[in-house]
Amino acid sequence: MDLIQLRAFVTVAREGNLTRAAELLHVTQPAVSLQIKSLQASLNLQLFNRIPSGMALTDEGVKLLPFAERAIAIMSELRQQAASLHPSNSKTLSGKLAIGTILDPEFTRLGAFLRRLVESYPQLSTQLQHSMSGDVLQQIKSGHLDVGYYLGTPNKSFHRLTLTQFTYCVLAPSGWKNRVSGKDWPALAKLPWIWTPPESAHHRLLSKTFAQYKVTPNKVALVDQEPSMLDLVKSGVGLSLVRESIALREAHAHGLVISDTVNLSTELSFITLEKRKDEPVIAAVFAILETIWRN
Repeated sequence: MDLIQLRAFVTVAREGNLTRAAELLHVTQPAVSLQIKSLQASLNLQLFNRIPSGMALTDEGVKLLPFAERAIAIMSELRQQAASLHPSNSKTLSGKLAIGTILDPEFTRLGAFLRRLVESYPQLSTQLQHSMSGDVLQQIKSGHLDVGYYLGTPNKSFHRLTLTQFTYCVLAPSGWKNRVSGKDWPALAKLPWIWTPPESAHHRLLSKTFAQYKVTPNKVALVDQEPSMLDLVKSGVGLSLVRESIALREAHAHGLVISDTVNLSTELSFITLEKRKDEPVIAAVFAILETIWRN
């Protein structure tokens, strides 16, 4: 067992797909597959099951994933701490930093990011504001936020660090397999949809997609939080976009139905205004975040 194998395990677990994991790790798909097989052999456990859409964690894999993430984080922290002890590095950065957050902290690795930030620059004060992706962008543009997480690709007035690419699935209530299976976007538009405000990534992705097919979706509910969207799907209200990893988990746990014909891809980014990217505090923040996501 080594860090390369652990990184492969964690990346495949997050992406649910060998091809996407290989792209993020900058290696070939066979190399990732071999790393997973070697790790499974060393642990004498099966960590994944193959499914039509990719790879799903076994119960053993689910239990071991947090430990693998912790091991990788500890090694990264060790390197960061060693770097901070070097005489040429300074902890004199101070001031306030307003950060826009979205989604759940686990997915954005917010805890690891803030811990590293506090350890590296203890004189820096941070303020968090949680909202939808589009709101974060507008708040950074207006100057109310300094940096933040964003889903998608902002315009050229923003500087961005792409953290990861991922897929949204169309998730339907239990028992809707015949209504969803084999259906394309125009057909799915006729079914009930749980919709989101214009500031959300779901809204941007779905509006663009349905506009391409010149169809209007059947909107039956409007919500602004992913947990609420998922609850409404479980309750049988309608369809929703859900991150693939969550969709697979909920399909397994509650019998929810994943569309077998359509999905949408986007990326999680960290952004600031292009004109502010070289400010010492912001440059340091981007460097820390890149270290966390590249390890």
